[in-house]
Amino acid sequence: MLVVLSGGGTAGHINPALALADELRARGCDVRFAGTPQGVEARLVAEAGIPFTPFEAAGFNRNHPLTLPKAVAKIQRSTGRAKAWLAELGADVVVGFGGYVCIPVGRAAEKLGVPVVVHEQNSVMGMANKYLAKRAATVCLTYEHAAGALDEGARSRVIVTGNPVRKSVFDATREDGRARFGVPGDARLLLVTGGSLGARHLNQAVCALKGELLAAGDVHVIHVTGPKELDAVAGQLALTPAEEKRWHLFGYTDRMGEAMAAADAIVSRAGATSLAEISARAIPALLVPFPFATEDHQTTNARAYVEAGCAYMLADADVEGPEFARLVRSLLEDAGMRERMAAAARAQKTADAAAKLADVVMGAAR
Repeated sequence: MLVVLSGGGTAGHINPALALADELRARGCDVRFAGTPQGVEARLVAEAGIPFTPFEAAGFNRNHPLTLPKAVAKIQRSTGRAKAWLAELGADVVVGFGGYVCIPVGRAAEKLGVPVVVHEQNSVMGMANKYLAKRAATVCLTYEHAAGALDEGARSRVIVTGNPVRKSVFDATREDGRARFGVPGDARLLLVTGGSLGARHLNQAVCALKGELLAAGDVHVIHVTGPKELDAVAGQLALTPAEEKRWHLFGYTDRMGEAMAAADAIVSRAGATSLAEISARAIPALLVPFPFATEDHQTTNARAYVEAGCAYMLADADVEGPEFARLVRSLLEDAGMRERMAAAARAQKTADAAAKLADVVMGAAR
């Protein structure tokens, strides 16, 4: 079976696609990927060893109507190229994960009679996925809430699979992670991350808690600031050599799987990939949604997770107030709360999402 995956624009579209690719290849499927030539997908897909074919695609600026004809023309050209490519491959099914590049690839598949499956990672449906969902064989969602943006016909084809997480996230054990970062087995470990670009408010708020956190002799912190924030955070913390043994500061780490395996609790944004990984590893969490995400979808993502009993949530505007300190303190001091959050996260069965989505994709193939 030959499966074509398509997505672009952000790692949030690509990581679940790569998780699905891992599962499909383990089942003996041939997997190809269609993305944009300059997008992050070109690098990530190549690193995963999946054949990659680029197609030009772009959105338009609503404030500048003249960008629309150019975007449409680019999609039309790429649709023709994608049609010839899919026909030559003999694709059995196409899976769109979001980003404008999915539109020409999905349209080309429709013209050839190749089934299209859409996967939406966020609680708010992206434009490309919403467009393809109208005629898709199946619409797979992470959050049932996202179905509200679909017409009645598309809603009848919805399956909630969850958001796939790559196997590498599960590979590390707690012992592996603690050995990697030099954290004792009996310590309480707080992981702080603002995503790939960091989060200035989060960093400042956590730095303000330095005295309180380090006053507890068994507390360690792994603090991933984002590359652009590292120097400012290091200056604000002014860690002594002794403190550096317990406050592990990084601008970026490619060992996030091990850091998550080691953590007792996490403070994080609420992007789709971050939430899926937190859920898959069942880490008690304080979520601080990025307030400027499209249609505030991180808040909607986080709200669904909080309502399931898996996490606390606090608005970005409130992280420098007393409630942030109280919630961090609760995560570290209330072992019963951590156990309840972890159990609720395991009940989400995010660890099964890649297998569930693979079942749908293989079932939809012609």
